[in-house]
Formats: sequence, structure tokens, C-alpha cells
Amino acid sequence: MSALNLVNSWPVQTAAVAVVDAKGVRDRHGPDDALPWASVTKLLTALTVLVAVDKGDLLLDEPAGPDGATVRHLLAHTSGVAFDEGSILAAPGRKRIYSNRGFELLAEFVLTRTGGTFAELMTESVLRPLGMGGTRLDGSPAAGAVGPVCDLALLGQELLDPSLVPDLMPEAVTVQYPGVTGVLPGFGRQDPNDWGLGFELRDHKSPHWTGANNSPRTFGHFGKTGTFLWVDPAAGLALACLTDRDFGEWAAEAWPALSDAVLAEHAG
Repeated sequence: MSALNLVNSWPVQTAAVAVVDAKGVRDRHGPDDALPWASVTKLLTALTVLVAVDKGDLLLDEPAGPDGATVRHLLAHTSGVAFDEGSILAAPGRKRIYSNRGFELLAEFVLTRTGGTFAELMTESVLRPLGMGGTRLDGSPAAGAVGPVCDLALLGQELLDPSLVPDLMPEAVTVQYPGVTGVLPGFGRQDPNDWGLGFELRDHKSPHWTGANNSPRTFGHFGKTGTFLWVDPAAGLALACLTDRDFGEWAAEAWPALSDAVLAEHAG
């Protein structure tokens, strides 16, 4: 029996999951309905920004956002900007303050160099090149993507074998501002709360939404709408998940169990 059958016991009406390696989908379960990605959107936004950096439209360490902050600070949630409004809660680089508003400021800054809308830029830079034709940005660059699990699986495949910004990806999944503490939404204060350039890093965080057997090199994101994508380079696997129930205690229990079952079935 496939590990993905565990989702049949989840308290949701719709769940779509896919196990991916660098060559494509290994196993999947559930429909290809377009569902909200919530904060998993930040992976798309981070890649869009990194493509702009790769093209020379902007630099990671140039000023952006609040005084003293840079593009790098905004990507790494260390700009000091509050979660959902413009208040400044700390000096740049001092605390890991997870910020939707920071990602919106980042998108606004990128558009001063590229023009157009951020949805257009994301489509041109990421969605179209990866063949993610069922996904669109419908709202905030921090949380507005909507799309099917087949597209989320394509994103996982890209992150396992980067083609868009291969030279930047090693830095993107390396800890930015090591030792910085902060709250991982849904899982409390983490010391340290490691993050890359838009990618949340598993490292040795506990508790966490990935499995106990995910390697410390695992990176990805989860979203309020009951969605996640993790990529474990050590296992050579990614796991994509979309549901129609908001994150809560059910997910904090179910997701790690599914992750460990997928690793046991597919790793190696």
C-alpha cells in the first residue's frame, strides 16, 4: 500500500499529494483541483526575485524595504518588518520576524526595476518556464498563488534539479544570518530559526512540520490553507501537498507522519 494512502484518514474533504524526484512524479494521490497555496506562494516569489537577481535587474545586498534593510533581509525574514503591516519591530538582521508584508515590499521593489505586475513577472520568470500552466498569482506575492498539485510537484522537481537559477540555489538554501532566533508560525519559538533566501530550512528545528527522518538539509514552506512542499536533497525527494482545510493541530500531527512514511517507502 502506498504511503500516500495515509491521507485518506485526514479530516479533510480534498487532499492531493505527490512524491517527486529529479525525474518527475513517483507517486500521487488525489485530484488536480486548483487550490490556494497560501504561504507556499513565497517559494514562487523567491524564485521570481532570484531570476531578477540572476539577470542583473537587482542585487541581493542593495537597499530595499525599511532603513538599513536589503533584498537579502526581506527574503530571509530579517528586515524587521511586522507580519502583516509596515511596523518595524527590530533592526535588520537581529530577529527572524516572519513577514508577509516584507515579501510584498520585496515585490514592489523588484517592479521598480522590471515594470509590469508581479503576477506577470512570476509567470514569465517561473510559471511558464516550468510548465506550471494551471497556477496563477491571484493576490499578494506573499500568499496569493492558486494551482493544482501537479504544478506544485513541478516546482518540487525544479528545486531538486535547479534550472532557473542553478548558480544561486546553493546560497538560497543556505542559512542567512546564522544564529537568529524567531517564531516559526504554528510551531513556536525556534533557536535558531534558520531560513534561506525565501526557503525555510529544516536544520534541527523541533517541533517541525516535516518528518523526524527528514534530513537537516530539507527546505521548503507550508501554508495556512493546509499546504506544503518540502524538498530533501539527501533523500533525493520532494513531497507536495494541497488540502482544503486550514493548518491546525491535525496537520501538525499528520504531516510529519506522512513525511516519514514517504521517506521510508521511497528514499534510496
